[in-house]
Amino acid sequence: MTKKNWIACAIVALMFGGMGAYVGLSKEKAKEAGKEAGPQTTAIAPGAKGPVNELYALSLPDAAGVTQALSQWKGKNLLVNFWAPWCPPCVEEMPELSEVQGHYGAKNLQVIGIGIDSASNIATFASKVKIAYPVYVSGMSGTDLSRHFGNATGGLPFTVLIGADGEVKKTYLGRLKFDQLRADLDKL
Repeated sequence: MTKKNWIACAIVALMFGGMGAYVGLSKEKAKEAGKEAGPQTTAIAPGAKGPVNELYALSLPDAAGVTQALSQWKGKNLLVNFWAPWCPPCVEEMPELSEVQGHYGAKNLQVIGIGIDSASNIATFASKVKIAYPVYVSGMSGTDLSRHFGNATGGLPFTVLIGADGEVKKTYLGRLKFDQLRADLDKL
């Protein structure tokens, strides 16, 4: 990686970190004011299929570097979590996402993570942290894909619930409230 590319990646990482800190502080202030701030839903209409087709058309390397077709998940309820190793709320929700995979996996749900970072950073992270669902490497193009799902700010974490019918059921911006997520999953 050239020095210019490294600097550009560092700037983007700082921007995402700043957005994460802003979301985190906003939630903390809301909590202090007695208002529980959960993940925000985004602008994409439930039932949308265009971004889902775009997702299924992708083949991405997993944390081990093996390229996988995301179309393998067609016909399953899918929880797509856009994350980065340098995003504290993303990392904090991973154990709970692993629990969701364990509980709902037998109920036709698959959790997948789409990492917005370099392949080497995601591989290093995945070797240190136990993750019970597949993690893929998208680099910065994952941000564009999340925007197609309605993530206008490009903030992380961003999660998309897709039904087995291939329709977007709900999107979440920010750290997940797992009671709400489980309620949404129980409706599938």
